[in-house]
Amino acid sequence: MTTNHPCTAPAVAMPRELVRAAEKVLRSGPEAKVSLAGVTRGAPEAELLASVRQAAESATDFSRLSRGDSVLIKPVVNSGNPYPATTSPAGLKAMIVLLKEKGAKRVVVSDMSGIEHVKLSPDNMRGSTRELMKYCGVAQAAEESGAELYFPEEQGWTAFFEDSPAPGSSWKSGIMMPKILREVDHVVLLPRCSRHPLAGATLGMKAAVGYWRTDSRLEYHQDAATFHEKTAEANTVASLKEKQRLTLTVADKVQATFGPDKGYVVAPNAGLIFASESLVAHDMISLAWLLQSRRIVPEEHKKGRRDPYASQFIVNMANRWVVKLLSGMVQAVGAETLVRKNLETIWDDRALRRAFQLFGGVPQLKFIEANSGVPADLKRRLAAMTTIHG
Repeated sequence: MTTNHPCTAPAVAMPRELVRAAEKVLRSGPEAKVSLAGVTRGAPEAELLASVRQAAESATDFSRLSRGDSVLIKPVVNSGNPYPATTSPAGLKAMIVLLKEKGAKRVVVSDMSGIEHVKLSPDNMRGSTRELMKYCGVAQAAEESGAELYFPEEQGWTAFFEDSPAPGSSWKSGIMMPKILREVDHVVLLPRCSRHPLAGATLGMKAAVGYWRTDSRLEYHQDAATFHEKTAEANTVASLKEKQRLTLTVADKVQATFGPDKGYVVAPNAGLIFASESLVAHDMISLAWLLQSRRIVPEEHKKGRRDPYASQFIVNMANRWVVKLLSGMVQAVGAETLVRKNLETIWDDRALRRAFQLFGGVPQLKFIEANSGVPADLKRRLAAMTTIHG
């Protein structure tokens, strides 16, 4: 059940010894700029659209975008449920308009929904991402803003190519990515900020699953001992590493429990939109914002079936259920155990820790205030939560 909770998260600091323990063996990396824009709860769409533009233009100068280029926007449409279970239609609309103003000739919006709703096989297809996009309003936002829609499953099993993650990856072989990525010049990622019953959180890096063919999704879930590491490693394939320019999340609403399709929704008085050219920096802020939002969720909503990630048994059984949907009972029985870990700080997240290794260390975040709507105390809390302490 979704509940909107309209309040501002209190300033709650993590014990320093807990933070230091989680930060162990991490090293600092290069500076990464992250823009923050505030948006008031219940603001009219015009204010949200302006805030998205402010966040995007503060995060990047769009210098790589030449007039006539093509851009793929990757939203998150795991289901047909409305934002924040899926990407904000208003945020998508603002980004399409902005990209066209900056010179993009072709803007493509593409995703493939979760296995509960869509399954592509070599000779069959069940479900429709197109229909789910209509249900959540993403399709209408895209088409009304002049973008085209592309759904890999509608093109069939051969609409994918094998792309290789970084050396030393946990993946056994390459990852099957949609061929549309070869046709476009740039990629912009528009995830949402949400809890996840298997991963703990679904932010920017986890959104990569929406590119993959069913066989790659099967390996991801069946070889679950390295589930979190593969999340980060999947973002090192050349088609993403060479083309992804910006990650932006509209997070004036946060799905703070359960996920990815439903949960307890926190709608702070001062909502956030954040963007960065660095996917890792973006996810640091996104996870910090999710953890901050969870602090004001009533305790009864963070237990048992209301928040499955809290239980190792449920996490493991739920992952085996996903494997069964992907390939059958035999593969589900033989799936590796997916080990959960409490996310007390951002340093506890295994996907982020692997990303720090892959992308040159922990980014030193440089905050850019895109507008005047971000409370000073919130900015200080986010900075403290994303900085390695001495």
